[in-house]
Amino acid sequence: MHTHSLWPYPRWIAHRGAGQLAPENTLAAFRVGAAHGFRMFECDAKISADGVVFLMHDATLERTTNGQGVGGDLPWHALSELDAGHWHSSPYRGEPLATLENVAHFCLTHGYHLNIEIKPTPGIEAFTGKMVAQEAARLWQGAKVPPLLTSFKPEALAAAEQTAPLLPRGLLLDHFWADWLPTAQALTCMAVVCHYKLWDTAAVAQVHAADMKCLSYTVNDALTAQHLLALGIDGLITDRVDLFDPD
Repeated sequence: MHTHSLWPYPRWIAHRGAGQLAPENTLAAFRVGAAHGFRMFECDAKISADGVVFLMHDATLERTTNGQGVGGDLPWHALSELDAGHWHSSPYRGEPLATLENVAHFCLTHGYHLNIEIKPTPGIEAFTGKMVAQEAARLWQGAKVPPLLTSFKPEALAAAEQTAPLLPRGLLLDHFWADWLPTAQALTCMAVVCHYKLWDTAAVAQVHAADMKCLSYTVNDALTAQHLLALGIDGLITDRVDLFDPD
């Protein structure tokens, strides 16, 4: 059994804070997700050039900020001056990028849960896994429920396990590659997080038999949600914080 054998997380998880209702991976998005009743959030974490853990999905800045180039190439003081909201809509003009520390403070203050996807700048997978785990362990020290660390990159999860073994881990999959289940077991993962189309009765049974939870991304319509819940899926990550009642 794992250290946290009792799964402490709610079933519904807001993708990147609030799905598409607010600029993803910002504190504004977390506030919108929370206003819709969500108590758990997913976010993407990477590393600035000077080692600050900050939230961003893409390796590059263009889609979600007014910056250019690779986010991880810049120091935090430069990243902190970017506008990460106006691309979404004018009410969010000037919304800054969030650090993991900002988000930890928000979650711990309000009793919310977090799924941190380790999203390395390509080439520094292990280093990113180490730094994110180190920062998460520091920020959630003594907290009742730790954040769930997930990644598509086994080497990032391996470094996270080495750095902060008590933080729970999950392996993200967009397809079932060879040895995905032994890999998740070798990394002592608590969960396997799959694209919703991958889950079927057999895959759910395999993961549950290995004493892991089954999570699904990104579930944005009621029929898909019903199908997954009927399969026995333990957690659903959604953009549609306006559609689903998370209770």
